[in-house]
Amino acid sequence: MSQKILVGITTGDSNGIGYEVIVKALMDARMCEVCTPVVYGCSRTFHFYCKDIPETEQLTLNMINSVEEARPRRVNFINCVPDTIPVDPGQPTPEAAKAAVMSLQAAVADIKANKLDAIVTGPFNKHTVQGAGFNYTGHTEYLIKEFGVKDGLMFLISDKLRVGCATNHLPLSQVSANITIDHILSKLTLMNDSLKRDFGIDKPKVAVFGLNPHAGDGGTLGGEENTVIGPAIKQAQQKGILAYGPYSADGFFGAGMQKDFDAILAMYHDQGLIPFKALSFDTGINYTAGLPIVRTSPDHGTAYNIAGKCQANPQSMISSIYEAVDIVNNRREYDDITKNPLQAKQFDNNRADHSFERIFEKSFDKSFKSRDNDDEQ
Repeated sequence: MSQKILVGITTGDSNGIGYEVIVKALMDARMCEVCTPVVYGCSRTFHFYCKDIPETEQLTLNMINSVEEARPRRVNFINCVPDTIPVDPGQPTPEAAKAAVMSLQAAVADIKANKLDAIVTGPFNKHTVQGAGFNYTGHTEYLIKEFGVKDGLMFLISDKLRVGCATNHLPLSQVSANITIDHILSKLTLMNDSLKRDFGIDKPKVAVFGLNPHAGDGGTLGGEENTVIGPAIKQAQQKGILAYGPYSADGFFGAGMQKDFDAILAMYHDQGLIPFKALSFDTGINYTAGLPIVRTSPDHGTAYNIAGKCQANPQSMISSIYEAVDIVNNRREYDDITKNPLQAKQFDNNRADHSFERIFEKSFDKSFKSRDNDDEQ
């Protein structure tokens, strides 16, 4: 097996833009320099999407039966999806949903068996996968259950911003009932730990948003800030977490306060993801913090409206692969250092007062400017 970091890539919905952005991403010659990619899907579908993408003749697949056969400096491919599944770009079909689930399950089985170092998941349709026996609202919820962790954090990452969500894919009418002191404290703990271990930030500073307009305006516009969010922040501070707030989301971004923090905890999906995607849609990625494994994904969805038209922007997929490699490296360095008390002390001294610096500089190529629609997974 290759000594480079092994990254498993799932193809997602075969009628969306998953295959296209994977093909385009893997055409970047740097990919096989920084990792050994292993794609889980259907080679027939892969070549279907290659036909309209220029210069794909330079992309040669190394067909393998298992990860143990993966070769460095090659795009490795495991056929885990039947080639009888029809390809119908732009259509949310049960067959395409089944293909997405099969790809995901195969990659998860391999990373559970310690055969992969990280996985990058392509987008699927949250509605159609329900009919394929996937009874979760997204990848995040599935992976939390699959790896048996108590909690996880949907963490959106870019070179401009890091935003986590206290609640994920939840109807807005249910958000308030699901925000408790313990819940927020759990998310802040996950975020703080991830910023240290996964992103190399020694003393992360986290902003916490309120739930109501103007963060409740002293209780006039809602009481959650006083009864739940504020007390959770205080308990986090007592645990040594540098959490501050609650802040009103509109005023926070209006004043440019995001530059003063390493990450933000939003109370619900759109509160955090609207500003994140407005600022970082081309390069943003979704990371699941709190798992024993490394999983990233593009911050967009299936984009059926442009599927099969060769218009999809691969930058978020490229960033997802690079970020997965960076996080694996960061974790290894952090774990090595924390096992050696003397080395850890020297590490802390060297990084004192530099909470905004990363161990690794991220690589974000800006060459593609088109935007894809839909949602993160």
